[in-house]
Amino acid sequence: MEMQALGFEDAQPGRAGCRFHTDWTGILRANLYSRLATRILVQVAHAPVRSEDDILDLALQTPWERWFGAEQTLRVDTSAIRSPMQSLQYCNLRAKDGICDRLREKEGARPDIDTVRPDARVHLFLDEDSATLYLDTSGESLFKRGWRLEKGAAPLRENLAAGLLALSEWDPAQALLDPFCGSGTILIEAAWIALGVPPGIGRPFGFERLRHHDARRWRDIKSEARAHIATRLDSPIVGCDLDPAAIAAAKANMERAWLASDTVRFEIGDARKVLPPADTGWLVTNPPYGERLPGDDADLWPEWAQNLKRHYGGWQVNIISSDMDLPRKLRLKPLRRHPLYNGALECRLFTFEMVSASYRKEKTAG
Repeated sequence: MEMQALGFEDAQPGRAGCRFHTDWTGILRANLYSRLATRILVQVAHAPVRSEDDILDLALQTPWERWFGAEQTLRVDTSAIRSPMQSLQYCNLRAKDGICDRLREKEGARPDIDTVRPDARVHLFLDEDSATLYLDTSGESLFKRGWRLEKGAAPLRENLAAGLLALSEWDPAQALLDPFCGSGTILIEAAWIALGVPPGIGRPFGFERLRHHDARRWRDIKSEARAHIATRLDSPIVGCDLDPAAIAAAKANMERAWLASDTVRFEIGDARKVLPPADTGWLVTNPPYGERLPGDDADLWPEWAQNLKRHYGGWQVNIISSDMDLPRKLRLKPLRRHPLYNGALECRLFTFEMVSASYRKEKTAG
């Protein structure tokens, strides 16, 4: 688990993320270093609730003045699983009222509400019989690394790209190829992993706008992180795409990600003809499906599979797709299938191990 690897030893997976205990410095580090998380939330209150007024009382009893006051703007979001509450919108309003009433009572003024770019974000989570209030320390979602402006036809979020690389067990000392690279998200994320660039190094965070933010401590944490960034890769990272506009977008994204122009090799190329950049390595890709298929190209899958069988012996091939029938179309048997979601789209990450002799055997049998 990523959080354990980052030093949060008691991290335990939960229903929609993981939980761990740490101090405020640990919260800053988790925001800076996590490649997979969407947000780092601090639990500030939890209690049984039977009505919307119980939510108001819980918010009233929570010491919000420790983290923000009337000088900050506020946003409250509410989510629920199996909650008996009739209206989440009303629950959200009760939490907001409790926070604002507490601050008016303690400090004489209420914070303004800003739903677009608030200084402070609070999340209310409801289940069957309880409410939990969280302070959001991240601000914008953590997958927003700060470099991606150019997007392809079906862009992966950066934390999903990092998740694919983790699930594929890519070794950063080995070559990596994405033959349907689009705007380059998987490969730019991989380059940051290989060089040790923290995913949050170039973006602002919500905690920077809270009360008592220690700007000097935060600067020291980032300086220490920068000192460990490598300057060159051990093995090639290569991306190809048929669309010249996608390659141009990938190169622009790479530049915005503060990577030298030769860090990732982006070139126009056809996956059905592209040769591997090394004898062994990993292929990780999000190929076109549905409307993204070039024309109505039913020959894409068998022709690509033929190239893989002929030239990619010794390579680990990892493909994310919402097409559960993809292995049959490729005539390849997956070693593993990882269920995951690309946004709301249910997908699988199929892993295939290309054996050097597999194509020759198939040819002989034919």
